[in-house]
Amino acid sequence: MDVHGYISIRRNSKVNLLKTRYFCIIFVFLALVISGCASSKIKDRVTVLETQDGAFAEQLRNQAEELARLKSSMNTSIEVFENKQAGLSADSQNIRSRIKELQDVNEKQQKEIGTLQTRLSQKDDEIKVLRDRMDQLALKTGYLETYLGLIERDSGDQGRWGNGIARETPKAVSDKYQQYSLAYDLFKDGQYAKARGEFQNFLKNFPNTEYSDNAQFWIGECYFFEGSYEQAILEYDKVRKNYPNGDRVAPALLKKGFSFISLGDKTNGKQILQQVIKDYPRTYQARVAKEKLLELR
Repeated sequence: MDVHGYISIRRNSKVNLLKTRYFCIIFVFLALVISGCASSKIKDRVTVLETQDGAFAEQLRNQAEELARLKSSMNTSIEVFENKQAGLSADSQNIRSRIKELQDVNEKQQKEIGTLQTRLSQKDDEIKVLRDRMDQLALKTGYLETYLGLIERDSGDQGRWGNGIARETPKAVSDKYQQYSLAYDLFKDGQYAKARGEFQNFLKNFPNTEYSDNAQFWIGECYFFEGSYEQAILEYDKVRKNYPNGDRVAPALLKKGFSFISLGDKTNGKQILQQVIKDYPRTYQARVAKEKLLELR
């Protein structure tokens, strides 16, 4: 190889080297330019993403705060609800307790009412017993008046008999009085069946004496106090029928009215009591009849 060829080759080598360097420089420059543009875009994108991330993060924080607020509000509502539920449970328990107390009070009052009704019924029975006793006392007063009247009449008869006016012998008078007294004593002792039998025997032995109307009356009374009111009415009627002028007619009529009332027949009972007042206005029996009519109103 000659010098010129060598120089030419060297020159071409240098030129190629320069071209290569030039292209490298251009490539590097272009790369830098492109890299700079890309970096700028990346930075811009990063900036945008960072901005978006910040907004998203802010949104997340806001949502988290909202959720926290909602959770707090929900917890408060739950607590309020639980407190109200507890209060309602307590109120419900108090209401049930109050209802139970009222039921106990009502039950106690019902028992007290029942006790009072029982006592009232007992008092009514006691009043009835007292009224019956008053009636019996009234009757016994009448019996005593009758008995004393009989003693007076008997004394008068004995006086007349002592003066030679009496029709009976002393023994007859004694037997009559003893038999009558025996029957009457049995009646006063409450032995009504025995007393009735003795009074009936007395009437068989002494059918028309000053004691006969009384004996017939006591027979009616025996049935009355035994509760045999219908039979008593029949015996009271015999007093008026057999002894219309005797002093036992008014008492017999009064007790006949009482007998009808005891049987539940107040209509006939009242009519008979009014008849007593009308026919015997100034007697003890009329006074009792008036009191009984007032009681029956």
